[in-house]
Amino acid sequence: MADNLPREFDVVVIGTGLPESIVAAACARVGQSVLHLDSRNYYGGNWASFSFSGLLSWIKENQQKTDTGDDCEDWRKLILDNEEVISLSKKDKTIQNVEDFCFGDQDSAKDVEEAGALSKLPVFGATGAAEESEKECPPTESADAESREPEKAADTEPASAAEGKDMEITSKNEGSQSTALGDSTLESGRNETASSEISAQEPKKITYSQIVREGRRFNIDLVSKLLYSRGLLIDLLIKSNVSRYAEFKNVTRILAFRDGKVEQVPCSRADVFNSRQLTMVEKRMLMKFLTFCLDYEQHPDEYQDYENTTFAQFLRTRKLTPSLQHFILHSIAMVSETDCSTLEGLQATKKFLQCLGRYGNTPFLFPLYGQGEIPQCFCRMCAVFGGVYCLRHPVQCLVVDKGSGRCKAIVDHFGQRISAKYFIVEDSYLSDSVCTNVRYRQISRAVLITDRSVLNTDSEQQVSVLTVPPMELGKPAVCVIELCSATMTCMKDTYLVHLTCPSTNTAREDLEPAVRKLFNLNTEKETENEELEKPKVLWAVYFNMRDSSGADKNSYNGLPSNVYVCSGPDSALGNDCAVKQAETVFRDMFPTEEFCPPSPNPEDIIYDEDGIASEEAGLSNSLETKPETSVEESSSEGGAAPKKEDNEE
Repeated sequence: MADNLPREFDVVVIGTGLPESIVAAACARVGQSVLHLDSRNYYGGNWASFSFSGLLSWIKENQQKTDTGDDCEDWRKLILDNEEVISLSKKDKTIQNVEDFCFGDQDSAKDVEEAGALSKLPVFGATGAAEESEKECPPTESADAESREPEKAADTEPASAAEGKDMEITSKNEGSQSTALGDSTLESGRNETASSEISAQEPKKITYSQIVREGRRFNIDLVSKLLYSRGLLIDLLIKSNVSRYAEFKNVTRILAFRDGKVEQVPCSRADVFNSRQLTMVEKRMLMKFLTFCLDYEQHPDEYQDYENTTFAQFLRTRKLTPSLQHFILHSIAMVSETDCSTLEGLQATKKFLQCLGRYGNTPFLFPLYGQGEIPQCFCRMCAVFGGVYCLRHPVQCLVVDKGSGRCKAIVDHFGQRISAKYFIVEDSYLSDSVCTNVRYRQISRAVLITDRSVLNTDSEQQVSVLTVPPMELGKPAVCVIELCSATMTCMKDTYLVHLTCPSTNTAREDLEPAVRKLFNLNTEKETENEELEKPKVLWAVYFNMRDSSGADKNSYNGLPSNVYVCSGPDSALGNDCAVKQAETVFRDMFPTEEFCPPSPNPEDIIYDEDGIASEEAGLSNSLETKPETSVEESSSEGGAAPKKEDNEE
């Protein structure tokens, strides 16, 4: 039980966001005893994914800003005379300005319940939706965080869409093919869940009551990110063998918004030469420039005179047409027109090009069931190797020894004192007094449910990335990620659209101009033809999220040297910041240990007569010698994590 935990661990991790989860998995993998706590009742923190009703509960909680802690201070009797405490915050202040809107008849959903939801327990938490089907979703263990025990012991795995089984990490394209991470060849996969033929009829009318009823088919991310196919997170998933716990789908299109229209951007060589948008001269210009970007370091004479200028200014010197400049700046490099230097732009363009072709026609992958699956995958790895998990488990304070200045223990809300050598704390748990000198940025976020895609094509099952240039001077560009139902993040006949940009005002003020450019927000029956051509927004939420990724550890007041802070999500499209942060923390704690070495495959583990696993036997055929072997070589069919008795000492 959570009120009777062991009194000593090697590492205590507070918060289940992506960087904390990676650190916890890395520590458990090298034999450290790990206690992983979260005061929330779901995994992922600000990296979490929710069902629709779960998101409504999250919205209500953040609009009310209720205090989740208690005022009982009996725990102070556990503090000795030679010790002092660093109190932790009882309120999450990372989410602000939450506004949600229903563009339809909300009264019709008054008595509607989410299919498969528990009648007495609110659906609130990380979800792994059931497989797409024509029938209502039955209750599943992986769908509701509320239906689980809050305590996750070493023999219990965290919530995951792949609960109870190991899933291949695949990447699906519209041709119903999949790609194994570490293998650049396409292999046949599962069938797509929806027809690829677009209907010639008008979009089906989706009511709010339908969204509520089918709410478990939604997996709505708080943070909108993609995985670069040659990024740090993909490399880590392959190296550590955590890839067996998740699946991915290719991002199929890169889009651009220009002259009031959405159009597809040619990325690969084949796309460029097949494009009808570009003239033959433009195609040659674009290929020549992209070839230069791939090895720009070898030609410093071509850019060194422009190192102190912006990338946009540099592009104008390359004799590129305005349309090519727009595509490269906003849809390939995906950088700011005013703030990005020439070198930063060249680096971003090269990264984009290097990621092309590994798993598909774009550089990006998206995790099925949402970004919230990724932290849970690493939590699962930690649990398999002995980590203890407790949700709904607030921590009152850190206990610091006055003599050495090091943190000795935590005191939880049950009044238990738990000692450890190292402590990792998510930034949102730190009090205002500790964070006085920290300068935070803000991220503006919007999530929309729409009735059709921003760019209809022959295939409706598309995953698209679109950059909307700034609407006015001084405003940031808006990154738009549009997800179809094949990503297991929304119900059939709807699209889930994420909009993100660095904040200058409230999220609604920052993002609504872009929303109005792309979508129809008019709920009246009589609308202009131009509005009717746009996808209709059925429901929307706006909120600001705190970005603590740039904070230096020294800016936190009075933190002991063995307490490490992990930040929340940043505004970048990829996850490199979280992976770098997790590796830095791990190497500072355990400089001689390998960061996230590959775990043995289930079929390679050999057990002696006492039931103790011989890890060396498993590692002999692991990914240590084949860091990019295919899934077929690196995971067993339905290879589940070790059973309960396998983890017990």
